Amino acid sequence: MKINGSVALVTGANRGLGKAFTEELLARGASKVYATARVAASITDPRVVPLQLDVTDPASVAAAAKQAGDVQLLINNAGIATGAGILDGDEALRREMETNYFGTVRVAHEFAPILAANGGGAIVNVLSALSWFSLPTTAGYSASKSAAWAATNALRLALHDQGTLVTGVHIGYIDTDMAAHVDGPKVAPQHVVAQVLDGVEEGLPEVLADDVSRQVKSGLSGDLRNLYPAIA
Repeated sequence: MKINGSVALVTGANRGLGKAFTEELLARGASKVYATARVAASITDPRVVPLQLDVTDPASVAAAAKQAGDVQLLINNAGIATGAGILDGDEALRREMETNYFGTVRVAHEFAPILAANGGGAIVNVLSALSWFSLPTTAGYSASKSAAWAATNALRLALHDQGTLVTGVHIGYIDTDMAAHVDGPKVAPQHVVAQVLDGVEEGLPEVLADDVSRQVKSGLSGDLRNLYPAIA
């Protein structure tokens, strides 16, 4: 699909990667961008349409879908990372799964009929290289993103007949507030967004937005001990 002239909706658009998506969509000529956040007042860009949306709340998602019936491109970007380990108890793990997995599926479910009515369009699910790899402090995040990756593959099949492109995006660390604690290589959000929107226009089902995601994916076919040398 073409970005120019399209109507897009971005979840988690008040900062970081979501804000970069809204800015690039406008720069590429999108005719309308719904910028969503749990607190709509946190969206201050006058060029966008602020919309309240909490992806963990079914009523909120349904209300947003009723207000945005002209959407052609859905960017599922909203997500959280708690830093929870696998043995830290289930509260944080559930929060990450509810937001990163169920939230993504919930929004896609509500907007799929809208996309169909508007010609098919596209869904972009922001995943992670941690969909395929886990660290001690990313157990919940990795599990939720891995589930979202599986859901993305299922959505791609389920929505194929209605002409909806489903693009999964994998990235390592992005230079946003979420990764502020990370001391290591990070990719600029603008660089990620440019690749993703190029991919949507090319009809790509997957975008690997940095070297980390490409390296991790290629490592999945090898000996697991190469990905996790601590267990070797």
